[in-house]
Amino acid sequence: MAYERKNIQAMAAYVPGEQIDAPGILKLNTNENPYPPSPRVSEALARCDVARLRQYPPPTARSLANAIAKLHGLSGENVIVTNGGDELLRMAIATFVETTQSIAVARPTYTLYQVLAAAHGCGMTVFELDDNWHMPDNYGELLNHSGARMAFLVNPHAPSGTLVPVAQIKELAAAYNGVLLLDEAYIDFVDPDIAYDSAQLVRDHDNVLILRTFSKGYSLAGLRMAYGLASPALIGPLMKTKDSYNTDLISQALAQAAIEDQEYAHDTWKRVRGERAVVTQALRKAGYVVPDSQSNFILAAVPQGLEAEATYLALKEQGILVRYFKSEDRLQDKLRITIGTPEDNRRLLDALAAL
Repeated sequence: MAYERKNIQAMAAYVPGEQIDAPGILKLNTNENPYPPSPRVSEALARCDVARLRQYPPPTARSLANAIAKLHGLSGENVIVTNGGDELLRMAIATFVETTQSIAVARPTYTLYQVLAAAHGCGMTVFELDDNWHMPDNYGELLNHSGARMAFLVNPHAPSGTLVPVAQIKELAAAYNGVLLLDEAYIDFVDPDIAYDSAQLVRDHDNVLILRTFSKGYSLAGLRMAYGLASPALIGPLMKTKDSYNTDLISQALAQAAIEDQEYAHDTWKRVRGERAVVTQALRKAGYVVPDSQSNFILAAVPQGLEAEATYLALKEQGILVRYFKSEDRLQDKLRITIGTPEDNRRLLDALAAL
């Protein structure tokens, strides 16, 4: 007998990147930062008082939230701290979208959005990005016409790594009548020469909710910490639907140590950007088609004579994991590759050359 709700019974679960626990495996499939977190994180962990674990943690992670607000030039009322970015996505749908309404995405995109919509029991409106991964013309009007209560925009885009300028997002927020969730999970890897400051969107628009995470830029994927930036008009309702103590005491302390060491974080981002350029150039020279990425990964269409799935499997046999999206038609000739250390990337490029 099936006990789950009908929408849960009908839906498919999210499929994360492979996690193979074996020696010598090179993971370039889940967009993790190849460098360890700041040494201050280790120091903060050593200072943690185990006796305090008998007490509940600060429910709103206020000290961390204030540090986040200071970084972005906002106030604590503009910040909510969550147990990973996925919790914020789930909370946003539960808070702002009726089950009789829908969310909207421009495909291809992060597939968890569809899973969360199905779990909530609401509808999903899908638009298509063009061949250059750009949003449709007059996207705000299209969203309004569709009736979607919330729209998800991942920027830099996943899986291509391309970036939508802030000015274009500002126009979209002004035109759209619903909540615009701007998923900036990979924003820390954008070239500093690009003038990208989305915090101003929060000051100017009460319908913009920005997701930021500690998983990528701060090398804390195993900690499960993230945060949202928005006007009090959105943060207030989200505070109603979050778990009473959704982040633990130790995670709050470690995340704060990481975000307060901006010098170390910026150094790792710079190293990733440098290696991104090396890998992109090498693959293009070998015949791969790679769009300019502003993330810590690239999307590479394989040259003629190769098949993406066969290449993915051949790399896997050599202990190198990259991401292949078999179920997405537009991605079946492409591989998403996380940028690793120089040694990681050389191993990858040598393996591809041998193929």
